[in-house]
Amino acid sequence: MAHHDPRHPHPHPHPHPHADPHPRPRSFEDLVAEGAAVPTEGWDFSWFAGRATEERPSWGYAVSLADRLAGADAVLDVQTGGGEVFDFALGRAARVPALLAATEGWPPNVAKATALLRPRGAVVVAAAEAAPLPFAEGAFDLVASRHPVRPHWAEIVRVLRPGGTYFAQHVGPASVFELVEWFLGPQPEQTRTARDPGRERAEAEAAGLDVVALRAERLRMEFHDIAAVVHFLRKVVWMVPGFTAEAYEDRLRELHGRIAADGPFVAYSARHLFEARKPL
Repeated sequence: MAHHDPRHPHPHPHPHPHADPHPRPRSFEDLVAEGAAVPTEGWDFSWFAGRATEERPSWGYAVSLADRLAGADAVLDVQTGGGEVFDFALGRAARVPALLAATEGWPPNVAKATALLRPRGAVVVAAAEAAPLPFAEGAFDLVASRHPVRPHWAEIVRVLRPGGTYFAQHVGPASVFELVEWFLGPQPEQTRTARDPGRERAEAEAAGLDVVALRAERLRMEFHDIAAVVHFLRKVVWMVPGFTAEAYEDRLRELHGRIAADGPFVAYSARHLFEARKPL
């Protein structure tokens, strides 16, 4: 999502001389229609600029990944989405590894990632999220992933060389649940505590990895209009499964009124940074 820069709160401080000084607020219907029409392919959140903001983790995952790429020879990016984060890291790396591969399960993203990463020399392989990784044992010395649906620890260990590293940013527990529970109501405790970093550490260790570092943060998000909410829930489909604007019209309309009356809707995302190594 977009970053809010308090030094420049108004990107267009000088309106057109014939602009309406008191423009009418856009209608609920218009905003919902706009949010429902924006394409959802890839993992680019630039559309949200001016409509929603999200704090970024302090560790700077993409830049940190770029630093690690320089010391690797064979790299796999798991569940690469549209390839945007991997592409950024490759573009910033001081040295590009000789072997580059990525997996992705959603066909529109496979096409987008292929177009973006092929010029970097990376091959993108279509692979379902729950499927075994389609690579030989010990093929990579670095496996990376940003926001995997679920890390397949046994497969990550299998494709890593001895001494290889898993470096990833995961979504943490109860992430953006202020928004989830607005639409779905209170969630059971087992749902709220899924993706717990302590549990994932134990799973990684049980699979044979040594966890070198694990950091977790909760980060403020703001939704400034209902179009941003609609597009977000269409893009991040696991938040409210089966979401459509029609099915949740009543809750959307109520939330639209709340934003108009009280200002941005605030939620908190959860993120944790994993670094683990396969023993020699």
